[in-house]
Amino acid sequence: MQSEPTAPARGVASAATLAAAALLAACGGGDPDLPAQFGDPDTALRRSDLLPIAQPLRGQRQAAAAQRLPTPTELLDFAERQYAQFFPSNETNQLSGDVVYRFYPRSGNYVGVSGDAVLVLGPLSNNVVTHVGNMRDFAAAVLASRPALRAVSDEEAARFVLHAQFSTSTEDIAAVRAQGYENWLDAQLALPSSQSGWDWLTQKGYATVDTNEFFFAMGTNNYMIWYQMFQSPDAVRRRWALALSEIFVVSWRGIKDVLNWDNFAMAEYWDLLCGHALGNYREMLEALTLNPAMGAFLSTRGNQREDATTGRLPDENYAREVMQLFSIGLHDLNLDASIKRDGNGQPIESYSADDVSHLARVFTGYDQDRSHPTFVNPKPPHQTIMNVVAVRGRMVLDATKHSTAEKSFLGVTIPANTPAVESLRIALDTLANHPNTAPFLARQFIQRLVTSNPAPAYIARVASTFVNNGAGVRGDLKAVLRAVLLDPEARGAASLASPTFGKLREPMLRIAQWGRTFKLHSKRGTWKANFGPWDPVRDLGQFPLDPPSVFSYFRPGYVPPGTQMAQTGATTPEFQIVNESTVATWINQLMSVVFRGIWVSAPQQAANSPVPSATDGQDIAPDYSVEKALVGDSSALVRRLNLLLCAGQLSPATSARIAEALRVDGIRSDSSDDFKQIHVARAIVFVMCCADYLVQR
Repeated sequence: MQSEPTAPARGVASAATLAAAALLAACGGGDPDLPAQFGDPDTALRRSDLLPIAQPLRGQRQAAAAQRLPTPTELLDFAERQYAQFFPSNETNQLSGDVVYRFYPRSGNYVGVSGDAVLVLGPLSNNVVTHVGNMRDFAAAVLASRPALRAVSDEEAARFVLHAQFSTSTEDIAAVRAQGYENWLDAQLALPSSQSGWDWLTQKGYATVDTNEFFFAMGTNNYMIWYQMFQSPDAVRRRWALALSEIFVVSWRGIKDVLNWDNFAMAEYWDLLCGHALGNYREMLEALTLNPAMGAFLSTRGNQREDATTGRLPDENYAREVMQLFSIGLHDLNLDASIKRDGNGQPIESYSADDVSHLARVFTGYDQDRSHPTFVNPKPPHQTIMNVVAVRGRMVLDATKHSTAEKSFLGVTIPANTPAVESLRIALDTLANHPNTAPFLARQFIQRLVTSNPAPAYIARVASTFVNNGAGVRGDLKAVLRAVLLDPEARGAASLASPTFGKLREPMLRIAQWGRTFKLHSKRGTWKANFGPWDPVRDLGQFPLDPPSVFSYFRPGYVPPGTQMAQTGATTPEFQIVNESTVATWINQLMSVVFRGIWVSAPQQAANSPVPSATDGQDIAPDYSVEKALVGDSSALVRRLNLLLCAGQLSPATSARIAEALRVDGIRSDSSDDFKQIHVARAIVFVMCCADYLVQR
């Protein structure tokens, strides 16, 4: 780098100085030797020669590295590697405001990132806050000097892919090994969003107005979401969107009796998540807030201003849940999601009842767009029904129903008579920029994709990326997803060997994995996959886009009582829906589909048939052709299933036991195709019901 003048532009110096001042304040009140002029932005130094960048690696790797900026964690890791004399040891990320930093007690130095500025403070800089360069200045050296992120085995590649999407294949594994983790992941993230749920429902005829009454609660959104999970080519985006749907909850069972066109409302919500999954959290939060399905689910639809005459108050449902579940959580948090405590050791609550009631005023005046033409139900009693487009897009504002009262919450005051749109902007900005939001969400993102009880340092690294993607952008969900999946704890051998690392595979993800692994196809093309509590044989106990409440299927902080996990306080959310009955039921659920496929009523038409017909049957069927070719070698068959379903994590003893059980069949290469189908299905049942499969690491 070229040396630059020590007298910087006032704006840059101010940002660096104030950021580092906040950084020091967060570390215990400041250094007694800190110069008095520290608070004067004109005295901040700008020295690119203080941390001279060593010559980065040459060639293609350097060119590839320069294509993006490093994250704060990558920059800080680089500082430890490259300048160990100043930044000795491996420290954990800390946060003050939007400054992500590390402090090194042995040297007394700080290094941090604020926006795209790299800051140092301590003996290294003569205890003067110094701006040593921008992230782009360090990008090539940081990214080119990292350890290569490549899988050294098929099992490592399969493990990575199974964290990133619903299933893996021999083609995926080969691509990851050839391209490396990052290049493969970036290629998947670059795929355009595939067919929307809304368009799929329309294509299948579910927007038709006729005596089938698809505009009522028919549950056809169930067909849509299973199709998306089984077939969508942008599997990483869809897997990430499903994870988001478990955190930012709208449940079909919560709107089916209060909203016409509930199937399309859920499709619109799903499409919203898919569309914003690789965008910005703040933008997604606004879209969710104004989504018609969310409005019906959490009572913002038709929510009105206070009325002193009648005693009416704004509904507080969404105001409470958007804080408790969608942004900041119940307690003040450190960057690693550990709870902050007061002087008595008690958790500090992040919001109060007054915060809820005042924030509720922001979410008044919004409703579905009722300006579209209506129609009359062809069947008695011939109700007037809203057009399907009423559940698409965003709710509209009726300013006369919006509260004009002052709104004070979370230390922010929106003055009385502030326009509704501006009030909403201030409120959502406050939630998105709250210091809790990054760690509160980062922990759950890791839980949904990688491990139930993530280490604090893992959470802090992901939260740091949420705070700053390397370019000074907060809430970049694509960068956050990359951080979750590429973290050493997600990929490393240490976590794979740890008995405390991993997560219980959720029932809906097991079915999705089976369907994608074995190329599930609908013979008639209608894809009427139907799992639900109304069918005791196929009651998974968990259905996509249909959790039992706004608290999702399970709580992120759930610890199974009376277990070894409870002794250490290890969180295992998925175990909240596990009991003796569901363990046994899973085998029945799997066996109901694994041999022949998913049974469908009237597969040739959109509507179900009220009476049995000759076309009823297993319309949605798996393809076991590759596996059938291996039936003569039980060990080879088990090896393939172990790789694709378990990333090679079946123990040798379990693999041997399954292979031996399969040999009992006495199957031969000239056995009938039907017998081979049954034999392969049995092998899949054995694998997908064993503990080594059910716990994903």
